[in-house]
This record gives sequence, structure tokens and C-alpha cells, in this order.
Amino acid sequence: MPPSLFHRCTAETFGTFWLVFGGVGSAVLAAGFPQMGIGFVGVSLAFGLTVLTMAYAIGHISGCHLNPAVSIGLMYGKRFPSKDLLPYILSQCVGGALGAGVLRFILSGKPGWVLGGFGSNGYGALSPGGYQLAACMTIEAVLTGFFLLVILGATDQRAAKGFAPMAIGLCLTLIHLISIPVTNTSVNPARSTATAIYAGAPYLHQLWAFWVAPIAGAIVAGVFYHRVLAERETPPVKVEPLTFEAKS
Repeated sequence: MPPSLFHRCTAETFGTFWLVFGGVGSAVLAAGFPQMGIGFVGVSLAFGLTVLTMAYAIGHISGCHLNPAVSIGLMYGKRFPSKDLLPYILSQCVGGALGAGVLRFILSGKPGWVLGGFGSNGYGALSPGGYQLAACMTIEAVLTGFFLLVILGATDQRAAKGFAPMAIGLCLTLIHLISIPVTNTSVNPARSTATAIYAGAPYLHQLWAFWVAPIAGAIVAGVFYHRVLAERETPPVKVEPLTFEAKS
């Protein structure tokens, strides 16, 4: 019996909790600690590992989307039913917010703690490298689009079985290696929302960009894969019966 919608949404909630807690946690707890922490290379790897581990843990239950943009892109790629889209997105946002909330509580256990940006995403003055809106939206859209292409390709029926989580996890690692200096890397509206609600008004005011750009990139990739790269059904060849005319 296939998992019910309740079980799938529960898996998405816990999976997105893990993505935010593990990925953002590596950034705010370990990236610069004590003076030579894991750096942004380590943070990039941490985000990839959260998706890789959850893909093996819940991929067979919910598909392990953990990301509203991924769910929307899969819907446009004809891999996900539209009737399940809203419950998935709500579950992902709740899971992300819970993960960020637990992480914030842990951070508050240190005397003199300061929340700061809390690993949130931003452009302009809130961009780690000072990149402006157009550049930030472009990189978010492009990287999310390629992320969707990797997901769709790695989970295609024609792809090698059992390797999809590794391809997807490593792709997310690469995405973070590219874009942490630009936007602090979103490619995931649930992840951006989870940290922005705790980081405060400046990040909440810019949150719209980290919904619009990833979703736009995901839609383009989903449509492109379905129309161009997806396997086409080959119509059966009609074989005419052989006939022999009797010679007079």
C-alpha cells in the first residue's frame, strides 16, 4: 500500500527540519568556530549531506522534496500531482521553521549570544558579498533550475538505480560552493522563510525574492525536461499481415 498523504507530509516536515537544522546549524555553529571552523566549504557539504541522508531515509515515502520550488518544478515536469502541492509546501515550511526554532534555542544557551543574520538570505546590503537584486535573483533562478534538472535526470527511469541521492546531494553542495558569497544560498523558499522569520524585518522584507527566483527557475527546468529530455513513448509499429495471391 502506498504511503498516505499524511505520512508523506509528515516525512517532508521531518526532512525539511533536518535540512534547515543541519545546513543552517553548520553555518551558525561551526563555520567560524573557534577561529578556524569548517568554513563555507564545510557548510556547503553539510547542506548536501542533509539532502543525501534524507533522500535515503524518506525518499521512498515522500520523494524527499524538502523544498517548495522542487515540488513545483516536479509538478511542471509531470512527476508530481498538483492536488498534493499545497500540503507539501505547508509541511516543508513548518518543518523548516521548527528546525530553525530549535537551532535558535540552542544558540541562546551561550552567554552573550547574538542572533545576527542567522544564516538568512539577502541581496544588496544583506548579501554576503554585497551583490544587488538582479544578480541575486539570476543566480538563484539558474541554480534552482539546474538543481531540478539533476533531480529529474537522476530519478528518471532510464538512470542508474540507487545513485540519485548522491547526485542530488552533491549537486546541492556545488550550488552552495558557488552562491554562498552571493545570496548565502537559498534555492529553497522553505529554508529562506525558516531563518528570515527569526532574523527579523530586514530579511523578511527581502524574502519575496527567494520565493520568486527559485520557483521561476524550477518551473522552467520542469517544463524543459518534460518537453525535451523526458523519454517519449514509442507508438507500436503496425505490422500488416502478409498476403499471397494465388496465381491463375
